[in-house]
Amino acid sequence: MASGMRTKENTPSIEEAADAAGQVVAPQPTSLTAHVLINYRWVFVCFFLLPLSFFYDIWYYLRNKVIFYANSAPTKHTERVRQVQEQVLKWNKDGRKAPMCTARPGWQNISYRRGLYKKTLSNIKINMMDVLKVDTAAKSVWVEPLVTMGQLSATLSPLGWCLAIVPELDDLTVGGLVMGTGIETSSHRYGLFQHICTSYELVLADGSVVTCSKDVNPDLFYAVPWSYGTLGFLTAVEIQIVPTKQFVKLEYHPVSSLDEACHVFESASKDTEANHFVEALMFTLNKGVVMTGSMVNQVDSTKVNAIGTWHKPWFFKHVEAKFDQRAADRVEYIPLRDYFHRHSRSIFWEIQDIIPFGNHVVFRYLLGWLVPPKVSLLKLTQSDAIKQLYDNHHFIQDMLVPMTRLKEALKVFHREVQVYPLWLCPFVLPSRPGMLQTNAAGDTLFVDIGAYGVPHVANFHPVHTTRRIEAFVRDNDGFQMMYADSYMTEDEFESMFDHSLYNKMRTKYNCDGAFPRVFGKVSRAVRD
Repeated sequence: MASGMRTKENTPSIEEAADAAGQVVAPQPTSLTAHVLINYRWVFVCFFLLPLSFFYDIWYYLRNKVIFYANSAPTKHTERVRQVQEQVLKWNKDGRKAPMCTARPGWQNISYRRGLYKKTLSNIKINMMDVLKVDTAAKSVWVEPLVTMGQLSATLSPLGWCLAIVPELDDLTVGGLVMGTGIETSSHRYGLFQHICTSYELVLADGSVVTCSKDVNPDLFYAVPWSYGTLGFLTAVEIQIVPTKQFVKLEYHPVSSLDEACHVFESASKDTEANHFVEALMFTLNKGVVMTGSMVNQVDSTKVNAIGTWHKPWFFKHVEAKFDQRAADRVEYIPLRDYFHRHSRSIFWEIQDIIPFGNHVVFRYLLGWLVPPKVSLLKLTQSDAIKQLYDNHHFIQDMLVPMTRLKEALKVFHREVQVYPLWLCPFVLPSRPGMLQTNAAGDTLFVDIGAYGVPHVANFHPVHTTRRIEAFVRDNDGFQMMYADSYMTEDEFESMFDHSLYNKMRTKYNCDGAFPRVFGKVSRAVRD
């Protein structure tokens, strides 16, 4: 149970939303330079960022292969942990002048915002980006916090293994998925990313190193997820792996009403034996496609579709086309790694706002092999004009609500933003200690509603609109992913997330003065 009852807040009413028939008007550029940067950003992306991203990926891939097969990472890891300890001990010796955070630049993370707090806090360098050990007997892999999903799947796939949950987008890091959260289409079976993590190694505020699991230091183990690096510095994670098969048999189920969409999606999510993977894309309030998948080795060779190949259509466009296909064509066999990273090339569907013609067959064949640009490089080279455009006319959120509230939640998103497609991903929330507590007894089936794009309602306001959606989520026992813009007050934030165990660990490990509180790192007020 949550630590306190949730009450409705005095936030703007939904009725304040503008006429749904209206359209968002893009800001008018104030100069020729701004006009070029906004309307012709694709020129810079295609001719500079795409090649740069390509060569970086090659270097990163070769570097990781050499280190993994040379087996040098475990030895280097001990030295890297010692270097973190030395920095923390020096910080203590110098008088603990400002709370600590990692020194990783804000542009390197996958979220849209950069943390302003890094400018005033004590920055601790943590250069840990290697796979340490694959233990197939224990069905686990030990990794450092900056290991990415693309790196892990490239390492594990040739060995016949994968993570039980492989969050979409190649550049997501293990540390971010632990300290924030992660989800994917197998989450209806396994839960969130934190629920497949079996052990954490951290450097605490006093410079000591501690390992925690459900059996060793269990309170700390359950408090670490969603703590956003405010209990200690994560230096290693042990994660559950499962044996793989070569393909995913993916079935597409078009739905033509909201009731049908909710029914088919919920039924598929509850069938954990038959469906290894479940997701849905809603293209309007009443039109969507529910997808169910299972790992297989035996395939119909006429229905194999390597959707990750450079010249293939963007996956969300491929899914949308299933409405016009025969039922017999709504079953495909997709190579496993292609399936895991099916949304990566199009960054879900955000790339259509960056390269509007990117799904054209000519572009795909000529330059599709360079896509996608690195999100970090897009952030690093973002002009003030583009940043202002995104601030006022773009909506990026993942809201987690109980499956029983899905229908109402979709209506709220439609009324407030009309951002489509919407990504729906089910997950089971186990009854365990930590930040995520509900008013339900036992495990609860939830759904992640991901909205990424330009709102198509008149008078969209990033603050007022988001606060109304946040209030709905709080009132319905839900949660907001912390990477996104949060306009909640601290009291509202603490009514959404149970801080009881977190506060206990903050006191036990002397975190006050050593690390900011979670709210001090995720509020929109401390992000640029």
